[in-house]
Amino acid sequence: MDMPRDDTAAPLSDEALLVLYANGDPGAARLLTQRLAPRAFGHALRMLADRAEAEDVAQEALLRLWRIAPDWRQGEAQVTTWMFRVVANLATDRLRARKRRRADPLDDAPEPASDQPAVVQSMIEADRMAALQAALGQLPDRQRQAVVLRHIEGLANPQIATIMEIGVEAVESLTARGKRALAALLAGRREDLGYEDAD
Repeated sequence: MDMPRDDTAAPLSDEALLVLYANGDPGAARLLTQRLAPRAFGHALRMLADRAEAEDVAQEALLRLWRIAPDWRQGEAQVTTWMFRVVANLATDRLRARKRRRADPLDDAPEPASDQPAVVQSMIEADRMAALQAALGQLPDRQRQAVVLRHIEGLANPQIATIMEIGVEAVESLTARGKRALAALLAGRREDLGYEDAD
């Protein structure tokens, strides 16, 4: 039986939706998927720099969520924390496999879509994102994961500590070292990334 949609009511929490799904409500699964899938995909994409792999990881993370739904223990973890941990673990496994294959993560760079002047700005942004992704790819896996969760996903250090199963001090250390490493990797690239007029 589909859950009735009432746009005036306060939105249900992720945990409440998961419990409703576990009790046989497909509408709850639909709402939770709409809420979580973009975040799972975005996190996977930032870690992997490959859309197809990121889609696979996001799909696998959600499938695992549906499988564990009947056994979900309320109050032990947030659904998003669990999801980010699963996405990070799946992405890390793929990164390790990729390193063994020596694949280039930037092979799938998008082609410009048109000849309009806005395309130049799009290309600059694409270059900046590719440079950031390439620099992130050179960080050790744990540093990359901490930097992405903190500075791209915007999560707080205690939540990152839970996701990575480490202490808050270790998160702070990993993000600080990761930021320093990124700054060093991107040093001297301001002009070719279109920052020549920036202060």
